[in-house]
Amino acid sequence: MNSNSLTNISMLSARAMLAVVFIIAGFSKLGAGYAGTQAYMESVGLPGLLLPAVIGLEILGGIAILIGFQTRFAALLLAGFTLLAAVLFHSDFSQQMQTILFMKNIGLAGGFLLLVAQGPGDWAFNPQSKLEVA
Repeated sequence: MNSNSLTNISMLSARAMLAVVFIIAGFSKLGAGYAGTQAYMESVGLPGLLLPAVIGLEILGGIAILIGFQTRFAALLLAGFTLLAAVLFHSDFSQQMQTILFMKNIGLAGGFLLLVAQGPGDWAFNPQSKLEVA
């Protein structure tokens, strides 16, 4: 396996691993989790009316990352969202679980910032390119 193939496999795998967290989280909020998430948002002083935007960002942003469409922009939005969520929801460091969730969000944001810097890699959806078959 050459270096370029390893890079492409790594970039696609990284995008998939980051994306699946947000796609699943977004879809989980659509059903029975909606009311609980809305109440949790309101418990920290955020309007529950923001929840549809959160769900949209998680699902659409996650899909964009997964397929490599507008990756840098989607990654920047998700990095900001993830850092904001860390500060707003997981900054009670007296609780071990909240500290763990805070650090998880920091790590996810770091992965997104790498995508901002590096882009999606060669195996990404690019509507301007023409598919060529060798």
